[in-house]
Amino acid sequence: MEYEHFFDGLKGQLEGELLVDEMSKALYSTDASIYEIRPVGVLLPRTRKDVERAVKSAARFGVPVLPRGGGSSLAGQTVGAALVVDCSKHLNRILEIDVANRRARVEPGVILDTLNRELAPHGLMVGPDPASGNRATIGGMVANNATGTHSILYGNMVDHVISAEVVLADGSCTTLREVDAVERVALKRLPGLEGAVYRQLDTFVARRADVIERDTPSHWRRNSGYRLETLLGEQLNLARLLCGSEGTLAFITEVEVALVPRPKSTAVGVVHFRSRRKALEAVTTILETGPSAIELMDGVAITQARRSEGFAGQMSFIDGDPGAVLITEYYGDDRAELEASLRGLERALKSAGLGYRTKKLAERADVAAVWNVRREVLGLVMGVAGDYKPVAFIEDASVPVEHLAEYISELDTYLESCGTRVAYYAHASAGCLHVRPFLNLKDAAEVEKMQDISLASMERVRKLGGSVASEHGDGLARSWLNRPFLGEALYDACVELKRIFDPTGVMNPGKIVEAPEMTRDLRYGPEYSTSDVKTIMDFSDLGGFAATVEMCNGNGACRKLDTGTMCPSFMATRDEQHSTRGRANALRLALAGRLPPESLTGRRMYEVMDLCIACKGCRAECPSNVDMARIKTEWLSMYWKDNGVPLRTWFFANIPELARAMTPRRVRLANWVSRRGLSRRAMDRLMAVSRERELPAFAERPFTSSFSDTPITPDRPEVVLFPDTFNNYFEPHVAMSAAAVLQRVGYHVSLPQRPVCCGRTYLSKGFVSDAQRLAIETVDALFPYADRGIPIVGLEPSCILTLRDEFVALLPGEPRAKKVAERVMTFEEFVDWDHHDLFVGRDWADRSETKVLVHGHCHQKALSDLSASVGCLKKCGFPTVEVVDSGCCGMAGAFGYEREHLEVSKKMAGLRLLPALEALPADAMVAAAGTSCRAQIRDLTRHVPLHPAEIMLRALRDGSGKTT
Repeated sequence: MEYEHFFDGLKGQLEGELLVDEMSKALYSTDASIYEIRPVGVLLPRTRKDVERAVKSAARFGVPVLPRGGGSSLAGQTVGAALVVDCSKHLNRILEIDVANRRARVEPGVILDTLNRELAPHGLMVGPDPASGNRATIGGMVANNATGTHSILYGNMVDHVISAEVVLADGSCTTLREVDAVERVALKRLPGLEGAVYRQLDTFVARRADVIERDTPSHWRRNSGYRLETLLGEQLNLARLLCGSEGTLAFITEVEVALVPRPKSTAVGVVHFRSRRKALEAVTTILETGPSAIELMDGVAITQARRSEGFAGQMSFIDGDPGAVLITEYYGDDRAELEASLRGLERALKSAGLGYRTKKLAERADVAAVWNVRREVLGLVMGVAGDYKPVAFIEDASVPVEHLAEYISELDTYLESCGTRVAYYAHASAGCLHVRPFLNLKDAAEVEKMQDISLASMERVRKLGGSVASEHGDGLARSWLNRPFLGEALYDACVELKRIFDPTGVMNPGKIVEAPEMTRDLRYGPEYSTSDVKTIMDFSDLGGFAATVEMCNGNGACRKLDTGTMCPSFMATRDEQHSTRGRANALRLALAGRLPPESLTGRRMYEVMDLCIACKGCRAECPSNVDMARIKTEWLSMYWKDNGVPLRTWFFANIPELARAMTPRRVRLANWVSRRGLSRRAMDRLMAVSRERELPAFAERPFTSSFSDTPITPDRPEVVLFPDTFNNYFEPHVAMSAAAVLQRVGYHVSLPQRPVCCGRTYLSKGFVSDAQRLAIETVDALFPYADRGIPIVGLEPSCILTLRDEFVALLPGEPRAKKVAERVMTFEEFVDWDHHDLFVGRDWADRSETKVLVHGHCHQKALSDLSASVGCLKKCGFPTVEVVDSGCCGMAGAFGYEREHLEVSKKMAGLRLLPALEALPADAMVAAAGTSCRAQIRDLTRHVPLHPAEIMLRALRDGSGKTT
């Protein structure tokens, strides 16, 4: 092994994790860019000392070192044949918040949104705000010289960095901060690389000052090359020089940043235009009104957002089908000031004859929805099926805003001549439009076209006085352009600076200077191909199983920590392999033959896929709508075929069959046995079912045996109640509550005439053929109702939503399955959407003093809408209903019962759900539709969670005025 001595010497020195297996290296071979390079190893340092020792050893052995944060880099700066050092898992502490001086000191792995959440109570925040702020690290933002939506107010990170603790290329440590001439004299006397850097910089500046002043691009929003102009002047702060250096000069282990006041309130005017050109021509006029941001979304981005399940519901801020919109934001101290700004916007547009509609939004929730869509528009644009993708390589160019329309017009003309369609979005106020040409990088001619487009864009940017890179960095996509763009003299100065800081070339080589051609090391190149995988479920809508996996573009939205559902296992572990991106990359690399042939269904792949709990959070929250739950189901089917099915897996998959086989006598025996300590120890030992968990007890009488039907009458509309396994055989009181509520308000409740099952347990364990068989039987039973337009209502979200989602993939081409999918709904949806108004005017108990906290099942969040849960509870007299942003409860069906998953299951719950429950008043109620969610809450808290149907029944008065 080429690096064997390096790794052997390093292992004993580290507190962190050193990963050198092929799978770990494969997982770090990509980022959010179009590139793929296998690292020599991966280090997850626990301490600053780990970084110091690693760099020192790397310098000794000549091993390149590559610092990495969230891996959300779009230009390929965080991939390379190096020791990749991922700071995000452990080096993520907020060390100090100095409110009085508006400063924060953090480790490099701190996530921007996490820091801003801590700063919010103090009325402060970090100024630069990249769209990837929920996974971008502060260290990565410095290395990239990040900016964002509000760059016209806050500039780039170079304007906010105060100091940095770093490890230099020889492994020595120092602090980079502002120093005056006297201090510099002392620093030049220091031994080692630090002293050498300060000594050589004096000579460097003396020789290169004229070139730096003459040739540095004048546009303020620039990232091409190094920020050499920061070396000029009496005061020297090398921490600022690190901004945009992409880890090529030094390794940041701590950074101090200046903070800015958080705006008191904001409002947005969404200005609609018939064409993108008209929108761009309006930017200078709008800038005169003093906005805090102007962001463009073009027709392509709007269409993609409307197609996305997770974002379509948030698109009400756009009316009709405009060619483009400008999202124009204003800051203000109060509502009156904001309204005055919005009126000023309309006056300016009217006097200039621009725009044809402005939608004004000032409510906090409405403004948040706009920015939520805007933040993820990159992934939305990328999330298109097929080999032609909108590729990031010229997306970071910025020109003076008065030339923006001219630049885009010229670029449009060129792209049309190439026969290439394109998507545009982003920071119109800063002269930066993220331009994404659609290319097929699996085609050699398209790869060559990409290079031609890059050169054409660069020439136009240079002519207009802009910058090729303005916030996404140089990386592998643009570093090759630095020589022709900056000119020979300024480029040579950048090369010299790199050698001053990194004499042996070990710090992230090949970025900014001395870079390879942009067409090397592509993730998808002309030689790329995948093996043909035969599947049971239908993946044809995206082009097959491999193409479905390839929908992951690496944007890293699955690495967010503090909000939403996706991805619970990453939130709990912070391991790349347990992110949706990690799983997709592992599968893609195996399918493409870039991992050994046996790896697709090997044990190491099982470890990567193991903690995917099929929450479907990615289905809604991934901008590309990667459905890892469905992918895992199909993959598990392949895995069992090659490796055999363990007893525990068979047991949990077949719970519906076991439940149906139960008689009252068997129920009593099974429940007695499962409660015995000896039995639980035996299940722990034989099947790895944790003895700490108590398995759910079977009910002596299932719901279907207890339910009493009533004759159908014309005045009572019919509804079919779907008797899922869990609420039929384990918790029939929930189904009885639902039936009672529906009957008492005036519905006729029917049950299917034949046994039905969604097959959820089979799907979760990869028994796809069994699930398909049950799907056929269930569609046979339910189609007559669906065909008559009768609603089919379910109580367990994971079950009823399986009919809406997986049944269509299990039974491709079966029109009856689609008809059934159109008629199924959750209990909460049915009540909230009540088309017969039977819930209106009922005599509900007064619950005005009772707060209800709703914990949504993951599948509800992904495939339904929790507003229905709020709506149904408010209908029955609960005015205070709050949906908690609780993520996943962590039980996830059988997952939380499995011994090896017990602790991570509890950790998932402990991230946000348990703290939210602990903060509830004693008389509050907890609503949870999911059987597993209720089990987890009962196990880990003092609360007794109820299904919304149970809560509604308790609030429903009988004829005497008494509550039930």
